[in-house]
Amino acid sequence: MSAPARLTRFEAGSAVERAELPELAWGEFESALLAGVEQGHRVVGLFGAAEEHSTRLYLVLADDRGARLAAGTTAIKGESWPSLTPRCPQVHLFEREIAEQLGLRPEGHPWPRPVRRPPLAAFGGDAAAAPDGGANVGDFYRVEGTEVHEVGVGPVHAGVIEPGHFRFQCHGEQVFHLEIRLGYQHRGVERALVGGPDRRSIHYAETAAGDTTIGHATAYCEVVEALARCRPPARASALRGIALELERLANHVGDLGALAGDIGFLPTASYCGRIRGDFLNLSAEICGSRFGRGWIRPGGVGFDLDPALGERLAARLKSALADARSAIELLWETPSVMERFEGTGTVARETAAALGVTGPAARASGLDRDARRDHPSGIFRFHHIPVSLADSGDVFARAYVRWLEIQRSATFVREQLAALPRGAARVEPGELEPGRLAVALVEGWRGEICHVATTDARGRFERYEIVDPSFHNWSALEHALRGQQISDFPLCNKSFNLSYCGHDL
Repeated sequence: MSAPARLTRFEAGSAVERAELPELAWGEFESALLAGVEQGHRVVGLFGAAEEHSTRLYLVLADDRGARLAAGTTAIKGESWPSLTPRCPQVHLFEREIAEQLGLRPEGHPWPRPVRRPPLAAFGGDAAAAPDGGANVGDFYRVEGTEVHEVGVGPVHAGVIEPGHFRFQCHGEQVFHLEIRLGYQHRGVERALVGGPDRRSIHYAETAAGDTTIGHATAYCEVVEALARCRPPARASALRGIALELERLANHVGDLGALAGDIGFLPTASYCGRIRGDFLNLSAEICGSRFGRGWIRPGGVGFDLDPALGERLAARLKSALADARSAIELLWETPSVMERFEGTGTVARETAAALGVTGPAARASGLDRDARRDHPSGIFRFHHIPVSLADSGDVFARAYVRWLEIQRSATFVREQLAALPRGAARVEPGELEPGRLAVALVEGWRGEICHVATTDARGRFERYEIVDPSFHNWSALEHALRGQQISDFPLCNKSFNLSYCGHDL
């Protein structure tokens, strides 16, 4: 499948000269984006950067079939641009983010609210500066009618859950519409990365979403290595693959246990909580951190393992997987569990595609996409993990895809532990080259993680964009609740298990 006209093509995990990116007139930029999506490409990056007399928009499309990316730019010289959301729903959050960060107005956007800022704060407190003149910026979407009522949940939740507000429009118990408002955490991760890399940069990447330490650290390191023309050793690539799949194993097992807990099925809930810890402890055995902090570093890895440790980890992995099988297969064998899972929180394939949904949530709706296969880097260039698919798009599908991935990830880790390449585990990446753009795509356990960086004339980060899979998938949760009972919300929510902090960068 060919790229849209005039866009520069390159592979994920590589860099191109910014001067090589075509500067398109708005009409060409618009046509390239829409034509690319029509051909089956996905919008993985659409962001802006302020210049002296204009705002530059960058577009990055992913061609999954061709294993290539396509990128281009355009300059916006006024205070607005024509919204593409009505014709391409994938960009609805990207456009709102650009409006929030740079003050541009996406004219014709159907719901031009801030993404992460309080109402009007994103526009300097000036209603006239808001994309719609302030008419909708402070409001929730409302369904009017006899006996229709609102239910607000959050932003403060019980326990240690992070803040997020959920506004339901209901008729009795039936949900007509759910609107999710996030942005209660302003950590400034992308802003803090500008001017780097420095000694803190890797730590910002690791904590972009703390339960995805390996995924985000790997994406950051691939960006740095692309900009420095550095290739990690084969041993490091294998260890990174092991780290990524151990993170997937721990989180998928934890999610299945939490889903069981949401419906009061205690056997699986109790055992999976403990088994999740077993997988986390495998990472801790290597690097001292259950979440893998310090393990992934530019140029390779920060921790290696000797043959004896590898054998010990393989034995513990085998035992943990056997325990997981006993606990998780109870779900599919129990009619009361299946009654709650099947047909609950369905997201149709067409909806998932239109919203750009990614990860297990996308594969559960029948979308055959996985960055490990479609845009492979590191060990995944040579060792492929079969993609796990379902087609019903409901809670059951999202749960069962996780179980398939658990089994396939465990097999991959065992194979890599048994055949680790010899040699060094890290090289020094060196200085970043100036005036370049690099993109990394990593299949984290929630879905595709995208990091994009540009460098200035000194070889420092001039702009750093992070797209966590939750950025795409929160919208799918809103759709999953339509027509459901409001009591199904905890179960649907957990079946996605999205990140608040990964969204609120």
